[in-house]
Amino acid sequence: MLETVHVDLPGRAYDVHIGPGLLQEAGTRIAPLGGRKKVCVVTDRNVAALHLETLRNGLSAADIDMAVLELPPGEATKSWPYLTQAVEWLLDQKVERGDIVIAFGGGVIGDLVGFAAAILRRGVRFVQIPTSLLAQVDSSVGGKTGINAPQGKNLIGAFHQPSLVLADTAVLGTMNARDFLAGYGEVVKYGLLGAADFFDWLEVQGPALAAGDMTARVEAVRRSVQMKADIVIRDETEQGDRALLNLGHTFGHALEAATGYSDRLLHGEGVSIGCALAFELSARIGLCAQEDPSRVRAHLKAMGMKTDLSDIEGELPDAQGLIDLMGQDKKVVKGQLNFILAHSIGAAFVTSDVPLHAVSETLSDALAARR
Repeated sequence: MLETVHVDLPGRAYDVHIGPGLLQEAGTRIAPLGGRKKVCVVTDRNVAALHLETLRNGLSAADIDMAVLELPPGEATKSWPYLTQAVEWLLDQKVERGDIVIAFGGGVIGDLVGFAAAILRRGVRFVQIPTSLLAQVDSSVGGKTGINAPQGKNLIGAFHQPSLVLADTAVLGTMNARDFLAGYGEVVKYGLLGAADFFDWLEVQGPALAAGDMTARVEAVRRSVQMKADIVIRDETEQGDRALLNLGHTFGHALEAATGYSDRLLHGEGVSIGCALAFELSARIGLCAQEDPSRVRAHLKAMGMKTDLSDIEGELPDAQGLIDLMGQDKKVVKGQLNFILAHSIGAAFVTSDVPLHAVSETLSDALAARR
């Protein structure tokens, strides 16, 4: 059931292996990269409790030792204090440029450790072993690394490609339902932005995928990773096409900021609501048929996902407050907000030609529905 996607970047090519049982094979997969027979693993405490011994055994099968740093789980770890802790720990471990650092966890750990690897000795090699659905389909592939700032999400970072990605789909079975569905928000995004046939497939296979069907899970991860890889190869540093991968994120990141990057709203939940809002806005300004946002929301609701602003507990800013938060987004160019909108399901595009009154009306209506 193993699938492999090759990310063919000149001079920085790597493979993404996808399937169950890859933790047990970690040593034999990593050994060909060379370097010393010792790796440094950075993980979070939750992942360590569930999977660290399996990884240790997989590495030791190839006579690879590991040192481990365990950090607290949660979005707050993507910050200067924990980046400093990770970098200084790696220096204490005397990591050399030819060594391997392993990011073992979800998107928070992958982003943080990738950034630490990017700046340590001006760049050391690292391997992504993503343990969440969101990380397997999105953040572990493509080389975006970074931390959050008080002003916004992912505003400090670097492009630093991994040397290998091992997406063990068996570990997804230990995720709770909320975290799994948050990751599914990123899976749906790929169908919405450029593959209507994939969205068709998800409408049929989504329930089986959520229920644990391994064949469906492997295929969903493979399709998502292949789409991301194809886009990254064309546009590694987000000068054009790669911005499409931010469908739902302009709204989503503003909502995450409004909720303090807390458990009130997980990243994938923000993306899910953001995709629904992006299609709502697209329909409002006549870019797509009204049936499209209805279909998007119907699938998200059928999967039990957060879809509307009314699904977020607690207070939210007014429409102008949310627009102000969007202004801190990385997709702002020359002070102009860029949106990823759609002509139809599977046909997204990037534009800055969006009337702000339409954005305000879309948000105002969504906020009014919360009352």
